[in-house]
Amino acid sequence: MSNTFTAFLMCALAGVSTGIGSVISLFAKRTNKAFLHFALSFSAGVMLFASMTEIMTKSLNSFSVSFSEKQSYLYSCISFFTGMAIIFLLERLLPENNDALQRTGVYTALAMGIHNFPEGLATFVSALKNPVLAIPITVAIAIHNIPEGVAVSVPIYYSSGSKKKAFFISFLSGLCEPAGALIGYLLLRNYMNDTVYGILFGAVSGIMTFISLTELIPTSINSENTEKSVIGLILGSVTMALSLYLFK
Repeated sequence: MSNTFTAFLMCALAGVSTGIGSVISLFAKRTNKAFLHFALSFSAGVMLFASMTEIMTKSLNSFSVSFSEKQSYLYSCISFFTGMAIIFLLERLLPENNDALQRTGVYTALAMGIHNFPEGLATFVSALKNPVLAIPITVAIAIHNIPEGVAVSVPIYYSSGSKKKAFFISFLSGLCEPAGALIGYLLLRNYMNDTVYGILFGAVSGIMTFISLTELIPTSINSENTEKSVIGLILGSVTMALSLYLFK
């Protein structure tokens, strides 16, 4: 089995693990609003922790290959706020959708897809160089893709009532992982460098943070469940922290 095929297979397995998270939505009762609010805040915790620690760290590390520590920090921050600006403008370009839950699900799927694209490319490159060393990376990505699957599928299921739609969109966002690997291998291998990775990861961090603060958290909170939403936010952060720690 060639390294190329092995690397692509690893990316595919990590990406489709979002389907495991989306299966959770198949067992949730649509009338269970408490679960909905908890799941949304849990998803926000996952995204915020991943964005502000793991993904921003990747951005800083990528820039640091070619720039000083101070410059790397500056460029990461510029990329971060550029990502926020992109999703802010995108919200205003997309057609109005009065269904807040459906909008949340779509934007979250978009953020996850954008996040998974460079992540898939990075995983593919590391697996291409050394498949054995890439195994723990693949497992870690697969594990933290599970709560990301929840983040996408739950709001879509609750807004549409369609379990198939929730699963499909969540699963589709995960497929951006192998798509990123494939496109990177076919088109971008001669152009990708550490600076480009730094820009991509910084922008993705900004996008995911913006969606968490403007969509997931506000939608999860009402006057009756503030405490549960805060607990969900904390547990989501802890879950992501553990998944990253165990496979460092």
